[in-house]
Amino acid sequence: MARDALTAPRREPTRRAAPARPKGPDRPSRLRLWLRRRRALLRPAGLGVLALGALSAAALTLYALDPAGRVARLAEGVAELGERAGWRVRAVILEGREHTPIELIRAALGVSRGDSLLGFSPEAAKERLETLAWVRRAHVERRLPGTIVVRLEERRPFAIWQNSGRFAVIDRTGHVVATERLDQFGALPLVVGAGAERGAAELLDLLREEPDLAQRLQAAIRVGDRRWNLKLYNGTEVLLPEGHEAAAIARLGEMHRRHGLLDRPVAALDLRLPDRLVVRQHPAAPDAATPAANTQRDGRSRRG
Repeated sequence: MARDALTAPRREPTRRAAPARPKGPDRPSRLRLWLRRRRALLRPAGLGVLALGALSAAALTLYALDPAGRVARLAEGVAELGERAGWRVRAVILEGREHTPIELIRAALGVSRGDSLLGFSPEAAKERLETLAWVRRAHVERRLPGTIVVRLEERRPFAIWQNSGRFAVIDRTGHVVATERLDQFGALPLVVGAGAERGAAELLDLLREEPDLAQRLQAAIRVGDRRWNLKLYNGTEVLLPEGHEAAAIARLGEMHRRHGLLDRPVAALDLRLPDRLVVRQHPAAPDAATPAANTQRDGRSRRG
């Protein structure tokens, strides 16, 4: 009995029921009004975003359950959903292009106006763009509802390389970026020979430390892929030592500042020996008189 008394519900004093209000139309709550407005604003694009999220989650599940699997089919479904939502390519924004031909960029992107935006792969386009000679790095992204953005980081033209009678524009690393329409790059320094493209940056950086020598340089010639000869505009050839180019160039610059050596009409300046400079003169012209001069001299002799 005591246990029944502890567990029995307590009786509350009776209260008089309030009179019932007359029934009328229910007033919508604030939450319901907000949901109605939100539903009215929800267009197919918004529904597409929700569906795309669901499909993405499904893709992850499929990949986890079947790595070999059916993700390709799901990707086709996503692309089809994008088409229904109106997500088609309407514009391509290109940034950073200076030298890369437009037709090569267009072919690498592989997309046309009106194509499905979700059917376009930015990763695959990036890989194709980075195979182009001028392109060092590429960034590709999609922007809803219909824009593709492409940013290029191009290689910078550094020198013209001549080898086996062929000319090409190279960057600092020796990477060939162009073999046609080279007239616009005529101001670049010329390097010649096998291996010249690999060592050009180091040599030309050293020459820039000696402007008097750099501005007289016609071509830098790689000899046996071991050392350099410098051909100057006045015809002088400078022979640099193997592995000690920096010291030799600095020594030549100092001698020019003291004695005007680079302006002298000499055939060659040999700097291959560290303790001396060998100067080779042009061969002397033969001192032979012309036939007219001989005739005139002979006539004067007879009259005398």
